[in-house]
Amino acid sequence: MTKSDITALQWKEKGNEEFNKGNWSEALSHYTNALKLVKDDNPEKAIYYKNRAAAYLKLRDYEKVIKDCDNALKICCNDPKALFRRCQAFEALERFEEAYRDARNIILSDPNNKAIQPIITRLHEIVQERHKENSRISVKVSQMLDLAFNMSADQEKRETAMNNLLVLARERAGAEEIFKEGGVSRITKFVKFEKNEEVICSAIRIIGELCKNNINRTESIIKDIGLPWYLEMMNSKLAERVNASQHCLQIVLNTYSGMDNKPDSKPDKAMCEAHKKEIDTILSCLLYSITNRTITGLARDAIIELIMRNIHYTALDWAERLVELRGLQRLMEVASEMEEYKYESSMDITSSTRTITSVCLARIYENMYYDAAKEKFNNAIDEFIKDKLLSPDIESKVRVVVAITTLLLGPLDVGNAVVAKEGILEMILVMAGTDDVLQQKVACECIVAAATKKDKANAIINQGVNILKKLYQSKNDSIRVRALVGLCKLGSSGGTDATIRPFADGATKKLAEACRRFLINPKKEKDMRKWAVEGLSYLTFDAEVKEKLIEDQEAVQAMIELAKTGDQSVLYGVVTTLVNLCNAYDKQELIPEMIELAKFAKHHIPEEHELDDVDFVNKRLCTLAKAGVTSALVSLAKTDSQNSKELIARVFNAICSQQEVRGIVVQQGGTKALLPLALDGTDKGKKQASQALARLGITINPEVAFPGQRIMEVVRPFINLLNPECSALENFESLMALCNLAGVSDSVRKRILKEGGFQKIEAYMYEDHDMLRRAATQVINNLVMCEEVVQYFEKENDRVKYLVILCEDEDQDTSMAAAGTLAMLTSASKKACEKIFDSKDWLESLHFLLANPNSDIQHRGIVIVLNMMKSTKDVAAKLIETDIMELLMALSKNDTVENKKIKELASTALEAAAEWKLIKKNIEQNESSENDQSVNYSTGCHVKDIRNVLYKI
Repeated sequence: MTKSDITALQWKEKGNEEFNKGNWSEALSHYTNALKLVKDDNPEKAIYYKNRAAAYLKLRDYEKVIKDCDNALKICCNDPKALFRRCQAFEALERFEEAYRDARNIILSDPNNKAIQPIITRLHEIVQERHKENSRISVKVSQMLDLAFNMSADQEKRETAMNNLLVLARERAGAEEIFKEGGVSRITKFVKFEKNEEVICSAIRIIGELCKNNINRTESIIKDIGLPWYLEMMNSKLAERVNASQHCLQIVLNTYSGMDNKPDSKPDKAMCEAHKKEIDTILSCLLYSITNRTITGLARDAIIELIMRNIHYTALDWAERLVELRGLQRLMEVASEMEEYKYESSMDITSSTRTITSVCLARIYENMYYDAAKEKFNNAIDEFIKDKLLSPDIESKVRVVVAITTLLLGPLDVGNAVVAKEGILEMILVMAGTDDVLQQKVACECIVAAATKKDKANAIINQGVNILKKLYQSKNDSIRVRALVGLCKLGSSGGTDATIRPFADGATKKLAEACRRFLINPKKEKDMRKWAVEGLSYLTFDAEVKEKLIEDQEAVQAMIELAKTGDQSVLYGVVTTLVNLCNAYDKQELIPEMIELAKFAKHHIPEEHELDDVDFVNKRLCTLAKAGVTSALVSLAKTDSQNSKELIARVFNAICSQQEVRGIVVQQGGTKALLPLALDGTDKGKKQASQALARLGITINPEVAFPGQRIMEVVRPFINLLNPECSALENFESLMALCNLAGVSDSVRKRILKEGGFQKIEAYMYEDHDMLRRAATQVINNLVMCEEVVQYFEKENDRVKYLVILCEDEDQDTSMAAAGTLAMLTSASKKACEKIFDSKDWLESLHFLLANPNSDIQHRGIVIVLNMMKSTKDVAAKLIETDIMELLMALSKNDTVENKKIKELASTALEAAAEWKLIKKNIEQNESSENDQSVNYSTGCHVKDIRNVLYKI
């Protein structure tokens, strides 16, 4: 029978079979197939919805439980099962009032329903308590509002009151009360006169919290205060206020689109469609504000960042709409802005504005999926440049070159295409050859940017070398440093290949020394130090330059201090230099056979410098970590550039490879910066950041390395490394980190299960690789303390059988972990005790454990036998039929057994057999000797013994 021949009813039956076996995902799939085949609403369709809701309930996908129950209740009003499942989902989501409502409706329609009685009692108490709490919150909100907006009150008390309101706004009841008490209108009126910026920031954050995840409140607030209020609040020279306003607007967009601020958050298509007009209005308003001459540079940066975060296809997919609204021309206006041209109508910009704009342009271009869209993008850029060049004044030409440089830092292909157009290159070279310092500076920057891809800008490189050499002789430091970077860039074209040196021997070191002088000189402007670091980012492909730089503590510290400013314009130079120093770039694998073939064909073979050996690299990594590079990376990690995030993750991972400095990384906030890098970015970047986190989790107590909620958030990056596309080392380090996490608490173990970790971890138990198999078994050993994992082993599968086999593994640690898992399983489940007999080699495995020379393995074996003896009479009888009893007697009497606990446990196992009346009379006579050994063994001690098999890496 093909899939298309199966009826909806048959799909439902298949789903029921899988559900009864505990295979929730398979059941879910079958119920979904049944629903697809039913077009009209009828009672049968309601059953399929209810069944699927039950599967979702087991999988803890509570939102989908509610959705399916809603659909079932539309067909069959007040259906008790649908109400009951929805009630459970509401309670799990802590929506207690709604859960209580459903429970009451069940009682009304089915007064004799015993299952709902304890639930409604519990919910009634919770709802009553919450009602009392709400009353208390109402009084507190009223007091705080009065105090916060009392202009004659003490300043410190007003600040405290506003902070208290912010805390209250983060709670559901508090937010409702503030909104009901007219908090929004009071806040918007009072910030017009307030002078205390800290109070204003708290007020803005309160508005954001009131909007969070609540469409009705958000619509009401936007209607009352309008979008201009948000922009007015953002228009400040104080970074904290700008950030608060930016975050507030992002919350509004998230509420309309169903996203949140987590890196891997995705919008809800239905919500985006329902609020398309509102989302478009907000983003259009932001777009038109980009070129507003009255806003501050910080506000402009924040607006561009907001647009950048929401145009991507993984977010609100607004890129094409932006092009339609002539947004590219507005961004290019910002890209062409220079601080040197200051007059009344010029835009205020920061040192990061052009960098942020270039990243935004690159993000828009990424979303031009098809040729027609790319053509529109290119046409918009061409239109901007043509319009600028129509003006005869030199300022317009300078602005065009500045805009082209910004393009070359963003969508490189577009920038190179512009440079290749007739007359553009000539114009740049003419500017470089003038005596005007500004033109020289602008042209030099463009030449440096265009030299990124030689194959696409040969002309500018060929003619640029001589011009750069000439400009390097300039008396103006800002010109010299830019020319220096251009020469450094051209001088690094050999990459890490020690045999390629474009300039004469010693020239690279001289260039590095020149960069160093600009970098460490405190009298030089930050702009020049930024360019010096960029020069080093090219020169540090040379191993000799790396070693020279790492030994220069003054230069390393200057670079780190520059990075700590968080200025996005220094990002590329600093991070690339660090990647080179750490050798954290991708290395081409040299296969011996291919090398021989290349030699035969007389092809060039790249050679690595001796100073790039692993010992030198490890020393550089430790030096950087001890110099405080982590704090620099944390500052730079706030970028929105995906490529830069990858580079930062590479440096973090390289440093975390050194065990001795992992504590420094944690102390300086490395884990907080690594988490978003592990969840959002390029595939390689996410892998690198996840591996860095795993390395921290291996050697440092997870509760210290990942405090608070962070311990839950690192689970997903670790699980993502359990992928066949990842290397064996990445798999192994992830398993070891998960092993430590699984030993922390039951809530962490449940999070691992929720992220689909059990199945992925279990797969590595079947690997041929000894270390992967061992690590996976150790993780399962810790996970089995979770009740749900025990249920996985109780289902119809061979999991217990495989553990019995692993107990005899040649690798001692794997054997110990498997035996430990069995010991805990048999302690928690009688069914697991019975399933041991499923393995034909069960007796051999128990012999192996009981007679093992390793006392730890022997201890686990005796615990397994004791648990089996205590489980049921049938299981105990099967054991007594074998020679296990003789082994137990031998162990209970053997004075050579070092671990006295083993003797006690063996005696207890014999006592258990005697209680089942399975031991013959002549064996019972040994009771006195057993009593001499104090065999009386309580349940508490028994559990304690089992817990000793927990693994810590």
